[in-house]
Amino acid sequence: MRPKKVILCIDDNDQALSVRKFVLETRGYRVLTANNAEQAVELYDHGNVDLVITDLVMPHCNGNDLIVRLKEIAPWVPAVLVSGSMKQFDPTSRADAFLPKGACSPQELLERVRVLLVRKRGPKKTLAAQPALHAATAVTQGVA
Repeated sequence: MRPKKVILCIDDNDQALSVRKFVLETRGYRVLTANNAEQAVELYDHGNVDLVITDLVMPHCNGNDLIVRLKEIAPWVPAVLVSGSMKQFDPTSRADAFLPKGACSPQELLERVRVLLVRKRGPKKTLAAQPALHAATAVTQGVA
């Protein structure tokens, strides 16, 4: 059985956070939640987080600034920025993806999460190892 992917969700709105958590948990993800940036950084430091989903507008630290802080710790972890005030992705953001709050269906959220987690995993190791295998075979057969 494969271990569950861990998703850190950050939002100062408890209702939005609980809905997002429910949607993700029904698909088998393990979800950590935080209501502010300080809690998020603490959970991020102590957990093995595979993906971050954060709201843009929060008190004391906005989602963009939080993503910058988290990417300093682990730059390979994908981050999704969710906003009700922004309608399109800001290319200056450090987020890997953007979802408009309220205009995004649960299916869209799940598909975006799935794609980002696959992309984080990278190419299959067997494909990367094949050229080395062929080179080793050529050397042992005296071709090289």
